[in-house]
Amino acid sequence: MLRPYVLPDTDALLQIWLDASVQAHHFVPRAFWEGQLEAMRIVYLPASETFVFEQHATVEGFISLLGETVAALFVAPASQGMGIGSRLLDYAKQRSARLELKVYSANESAVAFYQRSGFSIVAHGEDEHTGATELTLQWLAATS
Repeated sequence: MLRPYVLPDTDALLQIWLDASVQAHHFVPRAFWEGQLEAMRIVYLPASETFVFEQHATVEGFISLLGETVAALFVAPASQGMGIGSRLLDYAKQRSARLELKVYSANESAVAFYQRSGFSIVAHGEDEHTGATELTLQWLAATS
């Protein structure tokens, strides 16, 4: 079930974010992600519009939107590959005619996922926090 984020979801979302970030970003030290937990809790989650995917009373993934920007899309590692990320992304697509996001180029599975989901690479850059190369991807709804 997809539903809006509520405050009691916070700890579950932070754990998903940390676990999935460490797994997907082996090229960034775990300490970096751990150091970002408080900012996620008090800055990033409250600033965004977040929706969670819940199954059997367990939060298994979430997407955070800042307008047309996908600020976060994370699925618990044990629940990846089950279509949860696609469902969250499709929900965001229903809400907007254009979406943009940034992803590390070394996170090849995420880049491939977004490209399969209709996103195109529109820019390359460097993440100011990690120094890692990141890509800007964009999705545009089909016009009739």
